[in-house]
Amino acid sequence: MSIPDYLGIAEGAELLRTRKLSSLEWTQALLGRIEAHDRELNAFLRFTPEIALEDARRADAEIGHGQWRGPFHGVPYALKDIVDYAGLPTTAHSKILRDNVARADAVVAQRLRAAGAVFTGKLSTHEFAIGGPSFDLPWPPARNPWNRDCFTGGSSSGSGAAVAAGFVPAAIGTDTGGSIRNPASLCGIVGMKPTYGRVSRRGVVPLAFSLDHVGPMTRSVRDNALMLDLIAGFDASDPGSANRAAGGYGAELERGVRGLRVGVIRHFYARDMQADAEMTGAIDAAASRLGELGAAVQEIETARLDDYIACNRTILTSEAFAAHETWMRERPQDYGAAARERIMAGAFVRAADYVNATRLRRKLTQEFHGLFDRIDVALTASSMDPACRIDDPQALEYTYARQARAPFNVTGSPAVSVPIGFSRAGLPLAMQLVGKPFSEALLYRVAHAYEQACGWHLRHPAL
Repeated sequence: MSIPDYLGIAEGAELLRTRKLSSLEWTQALLGRIEAHDRELNAFLRFTPEIALEDARRADAEIGHGQWRGPFHGVPYALKDIVDYAGLPTTAHSKILRDNVARADAVVAQRLRAAGAVFTGKLSTHEFAIGGPSFDLPWPPARNPWNRDCFTGGSSSGSGAAVAAGFVPAAIGTDTGGSIRNPASLCGIVGMKPTYGRVSRRGVVPLAFSLDHVGPMTRSVRDNALMLDLIAGFDASDPGSANRAAGGYGAELERGVRGLRVGVIRHFYARDMQADAEMTGAIDAAASRLGELGAAVQEIETARLDDYIACNRTILTSEAFAAHETWMRERPQDYGAAARERIMAGAFVRAADYVNATRLRRKLTQEFHGLFDRIDVALTASSMDPACRIDDPQALEYTYARQARAPFNVTGSPAVSVPIGFSRAGLPLAMQLVGKPFSEALLYRVAHAYEQACGWHLRHPAL
């Protein structure tokens, strides 16, 4: 059969299960696409076609014998290169870990392997998930498929680029201050930061332990829910893991939004930080569209965006420096300039500042979760601007800080970035939907209703 370039997980899984498509055919098509186009995008840091073909042949043999393992059996995917895959280097896009070969799979990689998924490689990131798009590292930064001169967002930059470009239907990202939702926003895909503790971080290079999350990146909401179904679950060996029932995240997708209460945190992007006019217009239009679909939409107020961002920054830089202190003392020259500067900032945060930030965090979290007594879902900006040029350091520094994602690393709330259109320059625009802890299924329900009504996920970059 002719394989669509942008075949998704749900559709592809059914074709594989009914043997109308082989995993080998799908995998070979995607490998050819990667070989043809990734030299322009640098999404892959380590491309593994031999492993992919072996995985695909194994999946086909098992499916042929009636041993279908579920919706990821024979489905290609890739991992951000801070996630361990046994036998391959986990470099975190850094000279520091260039020869760091993983001895075991990360938990998320274990689950994907056990599901029969097809591993295509390790994806570019920002150095140690903090450095920004840097040109002084052993490997180049990933570029945006909608315009290769533009930034992908980060730090799950390769994940965003690979999914948007149709190289894989799904990738794993991580999020400490917005690093799943930023590339999802700028690359026009769906990125979910689940509730803190929902997905195990074991086998993932840490940045800031109390803020780190692992989550799925896909082109559609349905596919994102399928991936979270697979990777979520309690892990007793991850001290931050939540011992809560997991699964069923797509169970409510077709229920629509009629009667749901959507609270718009408009002051984040209209007063606390003024977003680009095109972004503001698209977010307001998305909120109105949800109202047309039957939701009760109202503006709500929470703490100032600056309070959340300052709290996140203080905790993140402190914990990141603690994780990197030995290397910073012994090998500072082996970091790229951007990561070295950002991590070193944590050396100058006082213990009192860190303690006060953790106290503020509790207050902000309690206040934010209290809003859900009168709303079901919150809606706000993710990025304040469309993607800027990747070779403009001043624009990168300016736009990187202009976001409303960090608040929900502070609160640990589930938050998903959803495409809502395009700028006049043809670059993706996005909104962010946020819920109370462990309400991922409800977020997917709202995101899916909007997605199906507007169809932005059906537009793809021309490579």
